Amino acid sequence: MNSLFRAGKQVLQASGRAFSAAANPDRKVVVLGAAGGIGQPLSLLMKISPYVSELALYDIAGTPGVAADVGHINSKAKVKGYAGEENLGEALKGADLVIIPAGVPRKPGMTRDDLFKINAGIVKGLTKAIGEHCPGALINMISNPVNSTVPIAAETLKKLGVYNPSKLFGVTTLDVVRARTFYAEKKNLNVADVDVPVVGGHAGVTILPLFSQATPSVDLTPEEVDQLTKRTQDGGTEVVQAKAGKGSATLSMAYAGALFADACLRGLNGEANVFEYSYVESDVTELPFFSSKIKLGSEGVEEIYGLGELNDYEKAGVKAMIPELSSSIEKGIKFANEA
Repeated sequence: MNSLFRAGKQVLQASGRAFSAAANPDRKVVVLGAAGGIGQPLSLLMKISPYVSELALYDIAGTPGVAADVGHINSKAKVKGYAGEENLGEALKGADLVIIPAGVPRKPGMTRDDLFKINAGIVKGLTKAIGEHCPGALINMISNPVNSTVPIAAETLKKLGVYNPSKLFGVTTLDVVRARTFYAEKKNLNVADVDVPVVGGHAGVTILPLFSQATPSVDLTPEEVDQLTKRTQDGGTEVVQAKAGKGSATLSMAYAGALFADACLRGLNGEANVFEYSYVESDVTELPFFSSKIKLGSEGVEEIYGLGELNDYEKAGVKAMIPELSSSIEKGIKFANEA
């Protein structure tokens, strides 16, 4: 049992290092949408993170049960569940990191615009509460469409006068996780040794894995590159189809969200050389938000890196994504600024 417990902790270490019992600073993490399909497994993973001392779980309903369940796990984080809008402020007080998987998945008969309006409204309200109750916290945005919800959060925080671009992140880690997995499977590589940069955004054609910069470097035919790129872009659809319309990517998203959250906490704690990929305010391209490699530090984003040397296929991929990403950003900004 003890070895399984240790293994669970190790799985959260993005660097692949074994769990260390060394003391870490006290950190409060809040999960908004903790009773949902992503929120529940994410809450479990944050409970076993060595970097979390206090875990607040919030949702409209059901959260006390989730908190009671994960609270029985023998790891150091103290857990409390909060249900209902009247308890949102209390859940957020003193937070170092807020993770937002809240929202609804797309259901049969629901248009993308229907989905946008629901989730955008949820994100706007939650971000307002963050700005009022824990304005200095790092925000990890998982709620889709990330390409729009991050701009919504930025505009909402600007209205409150508390926006800090170094502390707002769109979580695109699942795209990286998928690209690494698919690349390793295709070439029979040890996935623990694989890295694949993924840039752009977090939907369809805006997701661009840079296989020319993958490590370890192996030869890929143009057909293999195209197949791997499209599989990475369509990873969410692959899961929806496999679940026969009864769900979306919840478990892999929770895992990716926990990886990124742990990286943020390691940066806050002063660990050197913490690198991830994330959708942040950026001047890497002409767009105001873009996902690329970042360095995390004690104040959030410490450095944003460029795209490196792109081949012709990748240059075409960047060019193709710009109109769609631009439109998504503008849609988010417009929504946030509506009364």
